[in-house]
Amino acid sequence: MTDRNEWQDKVAIVTGGSSGIGKAAALALADRGARVLVTGRDAARLEEVAVRSDAIATLAADSADMASASRLVETALGLWGRLDLIVNNAGAGRLLPVEAYDAAAIAGICALNITAPSLMVKEGRQALKETRGAIVNIGTAVSRNAAPQLAHYAATKAALEHLTRSWAIELAGDGIRVNAISPGPVKSGALTGMMGLPVEMAAAIETQEEAQVPLGRRGLPADIVPWILRLGGADSDWLTGQVLTVDGGWSQRG
Repeated sequence: MTDRNEWQDKVAIVTGGSSGIGKAAALALADRGARVLVTGRDAARLEEVAVRSDAIATLAADSADMASASRLVETALGLWGRLDLIVNNAGAGRLLPVEAYDAAAIAGICALNITAPSLMVKEGRQALKETRGAIVNIGTAVSRNAAPQLAHYAATKAALEHLTRSWAIELAGDGIRVNAISPGPVKSGALTGMMGLPVEMAAAIETQEEAQVPLGRRGLPADIVPWILRLGGADSDWLTGQVLTVDGGWSQRG
């Protein structure tokens, strides 16, 4: 069990923290005494998170903007003078059948799911080295099986899992641990938000996925957050390079 006090006065950056898993993680960290910098593209939604805790600061930024990583790290250090955890939660995906392939759309998915977390690791490395901090990347259980029409989303998240393992070894000498969580179907608004699906289609997919989960329900952000805290915290100081699937058994279905 993670000690609630272990986060006191620690500093975390959570990308894509204006909703869903990112928002829940930011609030949980702040509740445990951490100071949290949350990023997202929607300033109004970020403000809804910030008003929940004096320990949360926000920075409206698109993680696909290649300059945002350095801005985030500089802002966190400027506010609080240290950095203990990066949660690379921001992601991109869309239904993309073969006949709809478009270079710009594919590049956009790659930019957010591969390039953005890579730059966060680069920019945050020195600060994390000083605190022997951690990185938690958020993937997807979709990458566990074939993903028609979601191939690029799944493939780029699978790439993030590979990066997780590689970064874990490359940064081990700095005392930085790198792990990942791959959630299954979670009620986070991603289908209508990130995926941009109509409400009716999203509802139909949610019903279908719920029926496929062996444990009988879709997940909640609260099912994922404890693992972010555990992998990012000192209790796991001998754990690195791991990808944990949290999906109610969904990826194991036949």
